[in-house]
Amino acid sequence: MKKMIDIGANLTDPMFRGIYNSTPKHRDDFEHMLVRAEASGVEKIIITGGTLSESMEALSIANQSPKLFSTVGCHPTRCNEFLDYQGGPESYLAGLKELALNNKTKVVAIGELGLDYDRLKFCPRETQRVYFELQLSLAYDTNLPLFLHNRNSIDDFISILDRNRDTLQSAGGVVHSFDGSYEDLKRLLEFDLYIGINGCSLKTEQNLEVAKLIPSDKLLIETDCPWCEIKRTHASFKYVKNIPEKSKNASDPQLPVKNRNEPSNLIQVLEVVASLRDEDINNLAEQIYDNTNKLFFSRM
Repeated sequence: MKKMIDIGANLTDPMFRGIYNSTPKHRDDFEHMLVRAEASGVEKIIITGGTLSESMEALSIANQSPKLFSTVGCHPTRCNEFLDYQGGPESYLAGLKELALNNKTKVVAIGELGLDYDRLKFCPRETQRVYFELQLSLAYDTNLPLFLHNRNSIDDFISILDRNRDTLQSAGGVVHSFDGSYEDLKRLLEFDLYIGINGCSLKTEQNLEVAKLIPSDKLLIETDCPWCEIKRTHASFKYVKNIPEKSKNASDPQLPVKNRNEPSNLIQVLEVVASLRDEDINNLAEQIYDNTNKLFFSRM
């Protein structure tokens, strides 16, 4: 069986407990979801932290299994938390740092951090820029890689990375859920960053053309679940071979839940990328597995 690592899974989301938009829709199937992931070849899962409190929750979940790990950071759309925190921004940053330093066997990255100009209604550009750059210091302080987010902000994103090139080169990192142009890809690779691909990275024919060009030694895969599933409307769907039956209400523990992505679907991303690049899927899986261990687990 192919060994895979899901580098980005939002397992703190209530959907994995059967709750959608604050409304219970089906029973909690979290443990069954983990079993399905393992059965599909997913050896490890990195749970994404998006705020200080969410990072604590991600760590708590990770502590429940030797196969689970987590990140610590504040997502760009939620950077107002730095300003609203009772102790102020420095205290919030100190909380993130303490959480990472005190849990080095489970916390494997700083993030999710970066810029998101598609959702400015949640947090303005300037606030995002300030606290993206402030969080970069955590990589230096903790000797952890970065789990980076970029949406419609490539120029400012690159500018901030460039100002912090020394920290970035020391820490390393991945730009997850990448859906940019080939020019964007080239600019990011100049920083020796890895590139994370999921269903949202493979929506259009242009996306597919760019995915072909990611160097094999810089490629990582993820689900970003419960979102970013490969849908039938996506240009990539024609390359998917593993299309499981789904359950509407989590009634069958062996089946994934309809309209919710989960780590067991990681095999689909691998299938698409291997087909696009005309690479042997087993060789590509081994390369990606080695890339992932090198970035996230070689320092543990």
